Order: sequence, then C-alpha cells, then structure tokens
Amino acid sequence: MRILSFLGWPIIAGILAAALILQLYPQLLQNSPRVEIRQARNAGNSVQGPFSYADAVDLAAPAVVNIYTRTLVDSEGNPIGNDPLYKHYFNSETPPTQERVHSSLGSGVIINPQGYVVTNNHVIAGADSIVVALRDGREAVAKTVGTDPETDIAVLKINLSDLPDITLAPSETLRVGDVVLAIGNPFGVGQTVTQGIISATDRNSLGLNTYEDFIQTDAAINPGNSGGALIDPNGNLVGINTAIFSKSGGSEGIGFAIPADLVKQVLEDLIERGRVVRGWVGVEAQPLNPSLAESFGLTADQHGLIIAGIYRDSPAHAAGLQPGDILLALDDVPITDDGHTTMNTIARLKPGEKARFTIFRDGTQQDVVVTTIERPTNVN
Repeated sequence: MRILSFLGWPIIAGILAAALILQLYPQLLQNSPRVEIRQARNAGNSVQGPFSYADAVDLAAPAVVNIYTRTLVDSEGNPIGNDPLYKHYFNSETPPTQERVHSSLGSGVIINPQGYVVTNNHVIAGADSIVVALRDGREAVAKTVGTDPETDIAVLKINLSDLPDITLAPSETLRVGDVVLAIGNPFGVGQTVTQGIISATDRNSLGLNTYEDFIQTDAAINPGNSGGALIDPNGNLVGINTAIFSKSGGSEGIGFAIPADLVKQVLEDLIERGRVVRGWVGVEAQPLNPSLAESFGLTADQHGLIIAGIYRDSPAHAAGLQPGDILLALDDVPITDDGHTTMNTIARLKPGEKARFTIFRDGTQQDVVVTTIERPTNVN
C-alpha cells in the first residue's frame, strides 16, 4: 500500500501535466494543418442605418414634379385617303386634315426657387405644351429654356412663387453601396419613392446618349420616373433618373441616372448661353488592344487610345499630334477604359483651356499641350 501511495502522486502529476499541455497545444493530437477562421466580435453593430428615410423624402420630394406633355400629331397622310370606298362616299381625293393629341408623362426636379426645372429631353421632345404639376397641387404651363439631346437633359421654366428646391450632392462623394432613393411618377400613379443602392458609377457605352457617365442603381425605376430625382439619405440630389434596362418593360433592378455634376454643368450652360458649350481638340481615337500594344513596343496590359485621325486645322493638328500616336494619359490621369471617360473629360473643358496629352511615339513618351476650342456643330 505504501508503494502504491508512493507511486500515485507522480502518476497523477504526469496526467495533469499532459492534460495541460494538450489544452495549450491541441495541434499535437492533429495530423492535418489547423484551419483558422476569424469571427467578428461586433457583427451587426458596426454600422447602423436609419430606420426611416422619411426626413430625406420630406426635404426632397416637394421639389420633384410631374410633367405632362401634349403633342398635336398631323394625320393628313392617313392611308385611309387612298381607299376607293372613302373617295366614293366622300367625293374627295384627299381626306380632310385631322389632328390627334398624343399625351405623355414624366418627372422633373425644381433646381432653384426661380422656377428652373430639369428633366430628360426625351420627356418633352416634340411637345406642343408642357404642364408641370407640383406635389402641393399647383400646376403651371412650362416654357422650354433649352435642351441637350446629347446628354438627354432639358431645362424648363415655370412662373410660380414660393417654390421648393433641392440641393445637389457632389458626384465624387458617391460610392458603390451607398443607399439612394428614386422619386418620380411611375405609370402616372402619383409621386412614388423607391429605395436601393448605387450599383456602379461611370457606366458608359450603353448606346443611350452621346455623352454617357451614368450612375447605376437597383432602386426601382419605371416608365414615368424619367426626369425624376435620385437622392441620398440626406435628401440631396445625386442624379436625374433617365433609363432602365429591361426585357419586360418594367423595373428589373438596373436603372441609370445622370450624375448631379453633369446636370449642373448642362443646366448652367443652357440657362446662361442657351446651348451647351463643350471643349474639342479634333481627334478620333480607338482603344488600344493587347496585340496592337505589343506591335507598338508596349506591354500587352498597357491601356491607351490610338489616335486614328485628326481634323485638319483643329487644335490637335496645331499642337502637332499625329495619327498613330498613342494617348497614355490626359492631364496625368492614365487611360483606363475604352476612351469614353477621356472624351467626356475633354468635352467638359471650356474653350481656351489647355489639356496635356501624354503620348507614346516612335518608342518614346512625351507630353503635348493642346488648347481646346468650342466643339463645332458639324462633327460627331
């Protein structure tokens, strides 16, 4: 018994020591590598959004208007005039001139208390009369101040007092994932608010406008929303809802809005000058693909634009640019897409402003400064 008692304490101490070692170093019992997974300690509590966007809607919605247009369509060329029965019974070679009224609807946004309203050009294009209906029940006949089909923006003017207006949010503050609200008049049911996020920015090459720089959102946008407001959770205007991508004709979660910065530029030009003034340098360019890049001695992953043509006596011609030059950067901003961003940047320059073209020519890189002029009306 004494021997067992003497040996028992070392055995018990060894077992306890082994248990402690295995608890501290469990991988000693494992033959495979340990899989480490990090678990968030503050899941669900790090960022909280508002439970309601009612305050933002209360700020912005009064400035969002419904737009109703009427167009008189001359139907003198109606095929019924060629019907022999028509000629027999009415004893006439041509039918009398008839007119029918075509009505359409859309939305708009009051930009300032002076009564300037911005909407889409396609909402009011060809209209003989335009009526703007406010949220407070007032209505007014609108006058067209100016239109810019190349960005699908139109500016109207109404003469009413005590008009609500809206503040604009700078486009550079927008991020993918930001919450946005779309306000408009879908299908003519009345003012409606839908909520979503910014799905993408700088969407182009959609074939909608000449100059494209769209905000993409999954906030529901339907026919009648065109020209309405896309706002942030603070009630600021971030864009003008313009188009949807849809196979059914209804919202499928892919909508496009014109950024507020572009709206502001076009709006100011149309009000102050009656037209949009765009910079122009006189080049035609095409994207640089990997095979062409290698043929010019560049790496296959090099982005850029090949200057394919230059207008005679244009600013580019005067500055010494040549067909075959490869544009690598504009004002130190590298080319990263198919050229739409660069062309939009040039278009936003005012006549007389200078643009620095970083080009690749004959195996060397150099800078060429080009002074822009106003874009002629007879060029694409």
